[in-house]
Amino acid sequence: MTQIREHMEVVGNDGVHVGTVDRLEGDRIKLTRQDDPDGSGQHHHFLSVNAVESVAGDKVRLNCPADRAKRAATGTSTH
Repeated sequence: MTQIREHMEVVGNDGVHVGTVDRLEGDRIKLTRQDDPDGSGQHHHFLSVNAVESVAGDKVRLNCPADRAKRAATGTSTH
């Protein structure tokens, strides 16, 4: 997971945009607020690194479709 860096695009295994990496926090990928799945832009959402299928170039590809990843993302922070 050391290959995951800020500003990388996160996509589902269907190639659809899920978010943009803000940073890694432990075993979670913190997405930027602009990719808040509820559209409010108020919260950071997190994905487990266990959902990562591969990292290549500037993309993190997940092991599930984008819509499922967005539903699974947990929002916990407002800063």
